[in-house]
Amino acid sequence: MRDFTFHPGPRVLSGSGRAAELGKLLPAGPILFVTDSGVRGCGLAEPCLHSLEEQGRTVTLFDAVEADPSRDTLLEAVRVGADAGACSVIGFGGGSPMDVAKLAAYLLGSGDDLDTIWGVGNARGTRLPLALVPTTAGTGSEATPVAVITVEGAEKRGVNSPALIGDLAVLDAELTVGMPRPLTAATGIDAIVHAIEAYTSVRAKNPLSDLHAREALRLLSGHLLTACTKPDNRKARTAMLLGAHLAGLAFANAPVAGVHALAYPLGGLHHLPHGLSNALMLRHVLAFNAEAAREQYAELGAIIDPSCGGLGTQARTAVLIERLDELVVASGLQPRLRDHGIAFDEAPLLAREAMKQQRLLVNNPVEITATDAQRLYEAAW
Repeated sequence: MRDFTFHPGPRVLSGSGRAAELGKLLPAGPILFVTDSGVRGCGLAEPCLHSLEEQGRTVTLFDAVEADPSRDTLLEAVRVGADAGACSVIGFGGGSPMDVAKLAAYLLGSGDDLDTIWGVGNARGTRLPLALVPTTAGTGSEATPVAVITVEGAEKRGVNSPALIGDLAVLDAELTVGMPRPLTAATGIDAIVHAIEAYTSVRAKNPLSDLHAREALRLLSGHLLTACTKPDNRKARTAMLLGAHLAGLAFANAPVAGVHALAYPLGGLHHLPHGLSNALMLRHVLAFNAEAAREQYAELGAIIDPSCGGLGTQARTAVLIERLDELVVASGLQPRLRDHGIAFDEAPLLAREAMKQQRLLVNNPVEITATDAQRLYEAAW
C-alpha cells in the first residue's frame, strides 16, 4: 500500500432543520450569507435566515450568484462581505453558491489575491469560519476543497486547497424534496461521476477514498430513479444527499478526471448544467478508459448491478458502462450533444478547451490527447 493523505472533511449536521443551529455554532460577529435568486425564490433559505435573525445574528445577504459563477460575481461577494465586516460565511444552495462562499471566506480571511491561488495547493492562508448547506444532491461542494469559477473566455478555473474545506456541512433532505426532475437527475449523475472518477484517480486513489466512493455509488445508483419519479420520497432524498456527500469526500481526496475535463467546456461555452455536461460525456470517456481501468470498473460494475458479480472483469466493466447509460436515459436526461444545440463541427474547439483542464486530465487512467478529446466529442454528438 502506498503512502497517502486523507482530509476527512467538515463536521456534518444531518437531519431535518439542522441549519437552524448555525447561529449558535458560528463565531460572534456579522455573517455573510451567500445564495442565489432561485433558492430565495423557492423560499428554501427563509427558515435558516429567520433562525439567524431570532438568535440575534447580523446577516448580510448576497443572493446574486449565477450558474457557472463568474470572477466578477465572486469579487462582488467579497466586497459585500468586507463592507459588512463579515466574521463568518454561510454558503446555501447548489454548487455555485457554495463555491462562491468558499472562495469568499478564503479571500476575506486571508487577504490573498485571487490570481495567486488558482490551481492545486496555492491557497495557504486562513479563511473565515465557513458553513455550507447544499440544496441539491450532487455537487458535493460542501465536502470538498475545490471551488470552480468561470473567467474570461468562458474558461473554468479552479482552486483546490484544504483551506477551502468548510467547518460545518448541513445535510437536510427536506431542502431537496420537490427538486425538479431535471435538476435531480443532473446533480445525481454528477455525484455518480464523482464516485467513479475518484475510484479510478491515478495519482491519489487510496483506501479511504475508495471506501467513500463505493458506498456513494451504492446509494446514488440505488435511489436516483426513485428521487426522480417520487420527488417527495424522504428515504430516497436522504440517501441521495448522503451519497453525494460521500462522493464529495472521495473526490476531495482522489480528484476527478477525464469526464469532468471534457464536461467543463460544455458548461463554459454552452452554459449547460454541470451534471448534464458530465452525463453527456460519461459513457464515451468510460469506454475510452475501459481497458486501463478494467479492474476498478469491474468492481464498480458489481456494485451498480450485483447480479453480474460472477462475471469476468471485462463483462463487469461492460455492465457498468451499460447500466450507467441506461440510468442517464431513465432519469430523463437527453444523452447526445445534438439534443442540446451543440454542432458536430464544434468538436475541435471543445477539445482545445478541454486541454486547458490539465489539473483534471492528469488524474485520468489513460492519457487523453486533443485528438482523443475531439473524437470523444464526435462520439457523443
